[in-house]
Amino acid sequence: MGQIKIFGISENLHPIKEKVSEILSECMFEAFGFPKEKKAHRFIYIEDDSFIYFEGRTAKHTIIEISAFEGRSIESKKKLYQLIFEKFETILEITPMDVEITIFETPLHNWGIRGKSADELTLNYKINI
Repeated sequence: MGQIKIFGISENLHPIKEKVSEILSECMFEAFGFPKEKKAHRFIYIEDDSFIYFEGRTAKHTIIEISAFEGRSIESKKKLYQLIFEKFETILEITPMDVEITIFETPLHNWGIRGKSADELTLNYKINI
């Protein structure tokens, strides 16, 4: 399972939300083997005067938080980061300096999905990759 929150300045993020969602789905599929049809993307739009970011970042600054079942290898996580950085830069013209990614991993038993604890479900994809 994976849920993704994408934070950014409203006037910059809202117009590209469909493309961002598409890119994130492709990257999750390629790096984690995550099913393409499983999208849980939440866009959080922030007004320009309410988004304070580090020096050297621009108004395109985007924060991506991924909640996922634990089990992915360090290598697969690094692959995910690189794919996102690369595609954001080449497709959206958002430099790696303007993208922050955090993965929050929790055990299956910490997720309640489809009326059950996730550790009781049969998944159609692998977690330990």
